Amino acid sequence: MSSTEKHTFQAEIQQLLNIVIHSLYTDKEIFVRELISNAADACEKLRFTQASGVPLHQPELAAGITIVTDEAAGTITFTDAGIGMTHGELVDNLGTIAHSGTKAFLKQLGENQKPDAKLIGQFGVGFYSAFMAATRVTVLSRSFVPDEQGWQWASEGIGGYEITPAADLPRGTKITLELKAEAKEFASAGTIERIIKRYSSFVPFPIELNGNRINTVQALWTRSKGEVKDEEYNEFYQFIGHDHENPLLRLHFSADAPLAIQSLLFVPAHNFETMGMGRIDSEVNLYCKKVLIQAKAKGLFPEWLRFLKGVVDSEDLPLNISRETMQDSSLMQRLNKVLTGRLLKFLEETAEKDPATYEKFYAEYQRFLKEGIVTDFSHKEALGKLIRYESSATEQGKLTSLADYVKRMAADQKEIYCLMAPNREAAESSPYFEVFRDRKFEVLFLYDAWDEFVMEHLHEFDGKTLKAAEKADLNLTEPKTEGALSEAAAQGLAAWLKESLGDRIGSVRLSQRLVDSPAVIVDADKFMTSSMRRMLKSLRKDADETAPAQQDLEINPTHPIIARLEQMRQKDAAFAGQVAEQILDNARVAAGVLEDPRTMLKRMNSLLERVLTP
Repeated sequence: MSSTEKHTFQAEIQQLLNIVIHSLYTDKEIFVRELISNAADACEKLRFTQASGVPLHQPELAAGITIVTDEAAGTITFTDAGIGMTHGELVDNLGTIAHSGTKAFLKQLGENQKPDAKLIGQFGVGFYSAFMAATRVTVLSRSFVPDEQGWQWASEGIGGYEITPAADLPRGTKITLELKAEAKEFASAGTIERIIKRYSSFVPFPIELNGNRINTVQALWTRSKGEVKDEEYNEFYQFIGHDHENPLLRLHFSADAPLAIQSLLFVPAHNFETMGMGRIDSEVNLYCKKVLIQAKAKGLFPEWLRFLKGVVDSEDLPLNISRETMQDSSLMQRLNKVLTGRLLKFLEETAEKDPATYEKFYAEYQRFLKEGIVTDFSHKEALGKLIRYESSATEQGKLTSLADYVKRMAADQKEIYCLMAPNREAAESSPYFEVFRDRKFEVLFLYDAWDEFVMEHLHEFDGKTLKAAEKADLNLTEPKTEGALSEAAAQGLAAWLKESLGDRIGSVRLSQRLVDSPAVIVDADKFMTSSMRRMLKSLRKDADETAPAQQDLEINPTHPIIARLEQMRQKDAAFAGQVAEQILDNARVAAGVLEDPRTMLKRMNSLLERVLTP
């Protein structure tokens, strides 16, 4: 009489099995990860069982995982020296889809007040992913219980499965897959090694492939910071970051609330986006109990932190049934909030405790922080503490924070002033800077074309409004009177200039901010500066070239050029008109908004010819 037991899958279970095989997983290679994860679970169960003092079959056999590929036979075999299964457990765990032996074991541990087992399985369907690649799956298993015997479970994934006794088995489980013709690649050692390194590099038990140890790098994020050496961190970074250099910064932290998180994050020494590599993707990988869930996880950090590399591991992830994505998007948002907040705090601490290293970081990654201010409202306040600029109060090349600026503010100063310029020399010689030098008000010098947008989005810091120097409502402390036009003459000149320049300018008014410059242009839009308008125009190539001018002109009644222009217009209005146009274009040059200098150069040559004529 045959000792083989034949079991038939129920109709609804067969239907579910078909879904697992054909629809559940997006990538066929996932079965390797799932079978290794199940093997790791079996080893973890053995470790806890052994620690409880329960007698074991073959106690000398160390827990571990071995994989053997056979290209000639077209098979791959997974063996673990774990806890093994009895006849009843084979029926329950492998014969009933979605019945999870792991979940039952966790429940048992919880009843014994030992809920900390590092188990991976949650749904009991990972084993059936083997049928995506196999025509037949054979399982040999021997329980840890000394008096139990071994059993063989076999199925082709259709109809049912068979169980027969198997003698002289070692403790643990051996799973052999007879691969489909279209899945023969999984009998290649090279293919399996790549998959193991991708998903299972940090499984806490040795994994051997055809006799060679594969997972040699430890999951450092699970260890205490105090016991990890710098060399280990650097080696780990180079492994997961695919970088031959050491990282510039690292953040190793864990949290229990509001989520259980273990994380190890790195900032590379160099910004890869500025090295000709184009826009990079985040290289922070999401793990659940040391098993990769999502490489380059989307949504784990905001887009502006895409320069980070590292790992985040959380036991709280409610993974979907295939472990490939997360079910709860709101939980991902909570992870994002916790991780981003912790990283921003870390950067702030670094800036305070190690300014030299932070300066290196800022030199490489300031554009990302500025991108965050412009695109991420929820974090712009924290990011405002991290940006740095040169200032009129600091020496050239030295950067200052907004917080330090506020500490130095004069008692009668109400706003934080910023001036856009290509470099320091241009900023200090700018007509917009003259009133600030006179009032001894500090000004931040912005050299990056996007800095004005950054300040516009940040809007305020520590209760102080950020104000473009061009838009500041400031007057000189003691306006010059020597050589100045009278009020009536100056107003008359302003009216004539408006009439002479026509639509090339908005209004013309007397300036209370100029010391050494004859004139300056100010954007007529209350919220727009000249440089901001220039950048917007560059982004809109089809902008209407015939649009009316949007700048106003302010003239300095004390400047010799303006005083002599008033005299000239009385004697030679045509020549004075040319000078007026030159004054306007000179102001546009100073503001950096003169688009086509050809007309100006032709006029300038004409003026020089007139001046040099005997």
